[in-house]
Amino acid sequence: QVQLVESGGGLVQAGGSLRLSCAASGRTFGSNAMGWFRQAPGKEREFVAAISWSGASTYYSDSVKGRFTISRDNAKNTVYLQMNSLKPEDTAVYYCAAARGPYYNQRTLFGSWGQGTQVTVSS
Repeated sequence: QVQLVESGGGLVQAGGSLRLSCAASGRTFGSNAMGWFRQAPGKEREFVAAISWSGASTYYSDSVKGRFTISRDNAKNTVYLQMNSLKPEDTAVYYCAAARGPYYNQRTLFGSWGQGTQVTVSS
């Protein structure tokens, strides 16, 4: 099983940027699609972005498309989420997760989760 540790969260003003990182341990990292999710207070966890095992395919929720970019460096066992033009509604705890396969679709199951990193966007 892959172990995941997120970092890079913090407090930023609206319109600003943050880059989240997710460091993975485990030899299967390069074989799994990876995803970012978020959960705001009082709301359900929601999908943000995903990337295939090779990085060739990426997927985004409509709410972040054009503002966020997911990427990965398999040599460093790390997946990133570059967040630009942040809005107060992006405030949430952000989690990375490892999929149970190399590709992502809406039925993909994620088997390993990080502990989350807080992102707060002030207006």
